[in-house]
Amino acid sequence: MAAFGVFGLCQIHAFVDYLRSKLNPQQFEVLFKSIISLVGFVLLSVGTVLMLTGKISPWTGRFYSLLDPSYAKNNIPIIASVSEHQPTTWSSYYFDLQLLVFMFPVGLYYCFNNLSDARIFIIMYGVTSMYFSAVMVRLMLVLAPVMCILSGIGVSQVLTTYMKNLDISRPDKKAKKQQDSTYPIKNEVASGMILVMTFFLITYTFHSTWVTSEAYSSPSIVLSARGGDGSRIIFDDFREAYYWLRHNTPEDAKVMSWWDYGYQITAMANRTILVDNNTWNNTHISRVGQAMASTEEKAYEIMRELDVSYVLVIFGGLTGYSSDDINKFLWMVRIGGSTDTGRHIKEHDYYTPTGEFRVDREGSPVLLNCLMYKMCYYRFGQVYTEAKRPPGYDRVRNAEIGNKDFELDVLEEAYTTEHWLVRIYKVKDLDNRGLSRT
Repeated sequence: MAAFGVFGLCQIHAFVDYLRSKLNPQQFEVLFKSIISLVGFVLLSVGTVLMLTGKISPWTGRFYSLLDPSYAKNNIPIIASVSEHQPTTWSSYYFDLQLLVFMFPVGLYYCFNNLSDARIFIIMYGVTSMYFSAVMVRLMLVLAPVMCILSGIGVSQVLTTYMKNLDISRPDKKAKKQQDSTYPIKNEVASGMILVMTFFLITYTFHSTWVTSEAYSSPSIVLSARGGDGSRIIFDDFREAYYWLRHNTPEDAKVMSWWDYGYQITAMANRTILVDNNTWNNTHISRVGQAMASTEEKAYEIMRELDVSYVLVIFGGLTGYSSDDINKFLWMVRIGGSTDTGRHIKEHDYYTPTGEFRVDREGSPVLLNCLMYKMCYYRFGQVYTEAKRPPGYDRVRNAEIGNKDFELDVLEEAYTTEHWLVRIYKVKDLDNRGLSRT
């Protein structure tokens, strides 16, 4: 469809050129402005009617977030919770683009110095892409092409400028330059600048190769780390957990987890999940967040309502994996409290009186007794994670957990992977009279 659209634009361009050749400039300008105004008015009218009648939906929150970066945080927490929707840090720019960060403004400078229609387009493309990439890190993909174009222009102009001072093969140029007493200095400066640019281009090549191999060529589902002796340690807990789910649970089992792992569970475990990475159903995701942020009794009511069979959480306290559910928990609280059914969930209840989010004994009692905390830290209080540290020491939060000795009332541990990265719990059933759980 995209190729067909480009083909249509080419036909329109050819038709405009044909009209330009048949009409004088005044007639063509009047006709062109009239057609553009008419087409714009028709499209605006049709779009307004379709939007008011519900045939097409208005802009989503993601588009509003591009125009107002604070929109998602204040109105739709589910959008703000996605890591790729976070603002881009300066370190990310350098990590992904390296030399291009410094050559981009050079290319802009040379484009401004010699304006043309093509250069104005490149300038607008570059400036708008830079703004949008600063709002959302995922839009670095949009920025990358124009970064390459403008940086290429900058490198080309710099090299061209200094290469001219090295071209002394023609006799007339040589005689003229020999009359300039400063020429030897110019020649040395030119040589130095060319060597510097060559060095930076070579380092950029090595940097790009390293980033591609280390950061963008490893599957996120299989983790690795370096041991004390430099050897590589593989953490294959995700596939281990999904394999267990696939072969040890009923085919109609429903798994509750945070939406980050929805696609993986569906594809690799072949089990039904409540929420997934599509994140289109904010109400359903909010309900899962409410269960995670509530006490066991309240969470059990929600899980029965959603017909949940198993609950899966990600825990990094043993291995030091920082992208676990405890570190994502505040987003669950915010999203859970963003709908009418979760109005009772308040984010400040999960902080200490001094405004800290802590998992140790100084932590909020609401946090230390919620379902997510108990699922992640169940039996963890008996585990030694580091030498000279007490049992139950969380290597991500760098703290000894505050609630160690507890039992689960509504859940039973079904499976924990080798490195405790993935923990799976089975929801207990009510007895026939609905009085107790077995």
